[in-house]
Amino acid sequence: MAKNLVIVESPAKAKTIEKFLGKDFKVASSFGHIADLPSKELGVNVDGDFKPKYIVSSDKKAVVKKLKDLAKDAEMVWLASDEDREGEAIAWHLAETLKLDKERTKRIVFHEITKSAIQKAIENPRGIDYNLVNAQQARRVLDRLVGYELSPVLWRKVKGGLSAGRVQSVSVRLIVEREREIQDFTPVAAYKVAAEFANVDGKVFKASLGKTFSSKEEAQTFLEKNIGAAFEVADLTKKPAKKSPAAPFTTSTLQQEASRKLYYNVSRTMMLAQRLYEAGLITYMRTDSVNLSEEAKNAAKAVIVDAYGQAYSKPRNFSNKSKGAQEAHEAIRPTDMSRQTVAVERDQARLYEMIWKRTIASQMSEAQLEKTTVKINASKHDEQFTANGEVLKFEGFLKVYLEGTDDEEEEQEGMLPALKVGEALTNNFITATERFTRPPYRYTEASLVKKLEELGIGRPSTYAPTISTIQNRGYVEKGVIEGVERKYTQLILEEGGVVDKTLSEKIGSDKGKLVPTDIGMIVNDFLVSNFENILDYNFTAKVEQDFDEIASGEEDWTKMMKDFYKKFHPQVEDVQENADRETGERILGTDSATGKQVSVRLGKFGPMVQLGTVDDEEKPQFASLGPEQQLNTITFEEAMDLFKLPKALGTYEGQAVEVNNGRFGPYVKFGKSFVSLPKGVDPLSVEMDQAVELIKEKQKADAPIASYKNMDVTKGKGRFGPFIKWNGMFINVNKKYDFDNLSQSDIESLIEDKLQKEREKLIHHWEDEGIRVEKARWGRSVIIKGKTKVELGKDVDATKITLDKAKEYLEAKAPKKKTTEKKKTSAKKK
Repeated sequence: MAKNLVIVESPAKAKTIEKFLGKDFKVASSFGHIADLPSKELGVNVDGDFKPKYIVSSDKKAVVKKLKDLAKDAEMVWLASDEDREGEAIAWHLAETLKLDKERTKRIVFHEITKSAIQKAIENPRGIDYNLVNAQQARRVLDRLVGYELSPVLWRKVKGGLSAGRVQSVSVRLIVEREREIQDFTPVAAYKVAAEFANVDGKVFKASLGKTFSSKEEAQTFLEKNIGAAFEVADLTKKPAKKSPAAPFTTSTLQQEASRKLYYNVSRTMMLAQRLYEAGLITYMRTDSVNLSEEAKNAAKAVIVDAYGQAYSKPRNFSNKSKGAQEAHEAIRPTDMSRQTVAVERDQARLYEMIWKRTIASQMSEAQLEKTTVKINASKHDEQFTANGEVLKFEGFLKVYLEGTDDEEEEQEGMLPALKVGEALTNNFITATERFTRPPYRYTEASLVKKLEELGIGRPSTYAPTISTIQNRGYVEKGVIEGVERKYTQLILEEGGVVDKTLSEKIGSDKGKLVPTDIGMIVNDFLVSNFENILDYNFTAKVEQDFDEIASGEEDWTKMMKDFYKKFHPQVEDVQENADRETGERILGTDSATGKQVSVRLGKFGPMVQLGTVDDEEKPQFASLGPEQQLNTITFEEAMDLFKLPKALGTYEGQAVEVNNGRFGPYVKFGKSFVSLPKGVDPLSVEMDQAVELIKEKQKADAPIASYKNMDVTKGKGRFGPFIKWNGMFINVNKKYDFDNLSQSDIESLIEDKLQKEREKLIHHWEDEGIRVEKARWGRSVIIKGKTKVELGKDVDATKITLDKAKEYLEAKAPKKKTTEKKKTSAKKK
């Protein structure tokens, strides 16, 4: 048995570390936290010292037992979880839960998984930092209190199944407020003037007027002043300029840049970075420090001098703007600067290369530029045209890397030809183009991270889960609208006359942007109205500062909890009892035909239009909103159109045909069959002939294409691509098959391959009990009974599970039946 037991959080990290340690060391994984707050109760003593109740969940018991056995046989236990607050809490839970002897337990930290870093950590062990543990406890407890107390208020006052959270709700607020800014924005038109000139050598360049015109008439008058005018260079200035490299990556800037350059969402970036870290290729990826060690700077310098020359090297230090940037020792960088590329999966490799370039560029010389400004006079008026250009004199860090930008309209200045003061210029044309002021941009995942960081809300580890949560909860979604066409005017002066053109541009694109849903807006409005202090940006940022002070030992975490809860809990109780229900209701007007009120609101099954009120003699009528309609933007006319549905179209093959709106979009109903309308088709515009075409397409798609073992085979296309369906089984058809021309042999191969995979996947099958155990993804296993599934941890050997053990897992998963007060009372009487 090994003398030393090293415990880390992940199997991948364990595998890498094991390479660097000798036979006297055994490395084991805790698979993350081994203890946490219970899922079905508050788990915090709010009447006392706010002590959390930590439990070991059923899926962690086997891990804990294994680690206890290993620790019992080891002479020394090394707790090597990550060096942040979360990692410190994991180390503390391990020490407490495994009942480790303090004399035989050491805490080690490192910010990169390399041989030298591990050896250095072992040579310099320390104890558990309880200030960091308390900072993590404070965050966990505060977020549990907010979520556990606010969520039931939302169930009662808005809609069942909703949730609230300290950081997630503030994130939704940012997105909702931005959306309302966009909705309230009124574009203002102005005419921008641009011109193209040529010098004596015929080299062309562009210039612009330093003012705009508010009307088409003013713009046209100005253009006409230029008819027959002579132009010359009035002034020419050249100034040296520098462009400096960006700092090495922090968690936030890595997420932003991976979104801009690689199009990765925030969660994907963190998953890939985690894998690179665990493989020993980059330093710890949850950090808000921009610092590089002297060793790293020297290594970067050696690479730069060797690859590009001494002139390109300029070692420099970067300082943090973030007050709380004190936990991590370094920015995110490669562990080996000499490796520009690594042999890993493609997306990881792309992220690694970006990290390498950013790190190397941060230690390179500034780019040297020469900026040129040219003023151009016209002989017939006093206005001047201006041309700007820049020449790159020395590339410096631009040889390797240029930081991306969120500004969608940023223009790069180009080079200008050689010009002299007094030189005559030829005007090729002058344009006056109508341009509209633009509303604020919707947030992308990257720009939301940037905003949260600017406001001091959340920490590096919280951004990815927060953004995933608000989307999973249905409060925010990624926009899919590609924009609408807008007409604009352009006046062109060429060949002595002004030509008027009408052009078009696409505006309002929200593809990939974060757009609040109806429920997101309603929940936000309710929380802001009733819990403004919790959703206040300054309060949320102040909480983060409190966590930082706890981490540095300057504040007591239980006092912070008490001060927060004694104000928060009474407020929750007051809102629970006295606040009005929030449905997002908007009264749109009155129906002239019936005199009834028309309104929109959130109903049990989603957003809907209501014609009439509960006070009317007749019951109100209801209609569901279409998937692209929203409570806050639908018009009276659009709402009234919904009452024209369902629209009867006729009969086909003896069955009634109608078109209607449903929860998942508009559809044609034919007998008992439902056919979704193509995207963007208005159900009110659908006539019988179009409906019949859609029905025929559906019938054709649903018709059997073959038979196998006396059972029909059909085919279709779903979210994951083309498939065939046989015996209730969906079988994906990969690219090696011609999906449009599948042969009987192809179909049989696909079915048999699928059946073989199912057989290989099956570990146990107790048919009489309807219970089976199967292999799942990522090396795990799952117990299945009907619709109930229990995923087992990687540490569980599924081949050794008995039927009784499988039943235990299933019973633990099953929801406990609640006993009503009525039943309890009657039982007491008996």
